[in-house]
Amino acid sequence: MRVCGLFRCVFLIVLATFLCFSGALAQSKKVLYPDLAKTKELIITRGYSKAALQCIQCHAQKTPGIVEDWKSSSMARAGVSCYDCHVVPKSSPMASQCKGVKGSNIFTSPMVSPKTCARCHPSEVEQFEKSAHAALASQPVVKGLVKLWRNLEGGVFAGMDPQSPLTTAPRQSGCQACHGSQVKLGPDHRPTKDSWPGGIGHRYPDGGIGNCTVCHNRHAFSIAQARKPEACGKCHLGPDHPNMEIYYESAHGQKYLTEGEKWNWEAAPDAWEPGDYTAPTCATCHMSGIGDLSTTHNVTERLKWDLVHKKSVVRSGQRGDGIRGRKLMRKVCLNCHSSIFVEAHFNKLDNSVALYNFYWEKTAAMLSQLKAKGLLKKDKWNDGIQELAYYLWHHNGRRARQGAAMAGPDYAHWHGFFQMFQIYKDIQAIYNYRLKNGKIEDLSTVMSTGPY
Repeated sequence: MRVCGLFRCVFLIVLATFLCFSGALAQSKKVLYPDLAKTKELIITRGYSKAALQCIQCHAQKTPGIVEDWKSSSMARAGVSCYDCHVVPKSSPMASQCKGVKGSNIFTSPMVSPKTCARCHPSEVEQFEKSAHAALASQPVVKGLVKLWRNLEGGVFAGMDPQSPLTTAPRQSGCQACHGSQVKLGPDHRPTKDSWPGGIGHRYPDGGIGNCTVCHNRHAFSIAQARKPEACGKCHLGPDHPNMEIYYESAHGQKYLTEGEKWNWEAAPDAWEPGDYTAPTCATCHMSGIGDLSTTHNVTERLKWDLVHKKSVVRSGQRGDGIRGRKLMRKVCLNCHSSIFVEAHFNKLDNSVALYNFYWEKTAAMLSQLKAKGLLKKDKWNDGIQELAYYLWHHNGRRARQGAAMAGPDYAHWHGFFQMFQIYKDIQAIYNYRLKNGKIEDLSTVMSTGPY
């Protein structure tokens, strides 16, 4: 009885306190919530607008694969439809009208730039724009490699008409597909056939830079898909940056290939942690929230070294903050490895970078001396020593450095340093011949255009 009486007493005190607090709120001039007591009719609208349904119904007939993909997506579950992403203001440079909305006040674009994605995902887009996947990715195609894909790969040097659309085939099928390019518009405000679609750094007429659908393939936009290494392997593979192959060779990749089908790929961002998986994927290390790190779409944020260019330097400026990047990546590794293991790995990487730089600096010095003496050909693609120097950097040197970074010993050694020393010896031999004889050899001694 005493317990019941005590409970009754406490309940009355709590009730009195609540009533007093409610009265104080009612008398307050500041209204925290709307007063619905006198509202006669309360309407809650769900579903899609008439215009949005019209788009879905039309495309279900015209492009059923797209609609089926979308129907299974989190976008559909959240009520985001074709209309929300593809409808643009009439003033947009990309505004056009398909047959379904012809003559109406609705304007659409087949392209969806990050400016549209930013309406719902502002943080992700802001982070992405700071990464090497944005403007830096498409810069070589937009500004730097025009002579390569048009004059050389496009056949102009062999007699192809420089104005022929065939000269753009290498860019469309290769460079642009991964790097992205500048979208050009036709008179109908739709993208020209040779400038869209494109890769991760695509540049849109509305000023948006980037292509979210490279990792989150349209129209499912799956988070699980973006977390799997195959999403990255679409571009990060091959002789010059075989990251996909290196990952498969590593202990991380071995676990993914044998256990990955059992992992939890659907956990929410910042909640995808060890336990959901037993080894990291590309996304885990470079993007995911793990430990006390938050999820980021800036894939450059956790990197120390630039492992792409002719000489590896600590990242700075547009390419990130390498000193901070190493600290962040170290935090990633420590979620699964001891500090001794982690420090040994980074020591191996730093030594590999330093050794590669040694080879490159010696090569660059030889080329510089030959150039000063007029002993280099103007056409570097028809000059054995310059061709070899390219492969030492662009293929073998990248493989050695990136193999060391991602724990792929075969790529670091046999495809990397082992072939680097052979190429270097050939460079030395050509260099010595030209200095001794004061002339360029009549026939190049380079037997293959792609030493593997």
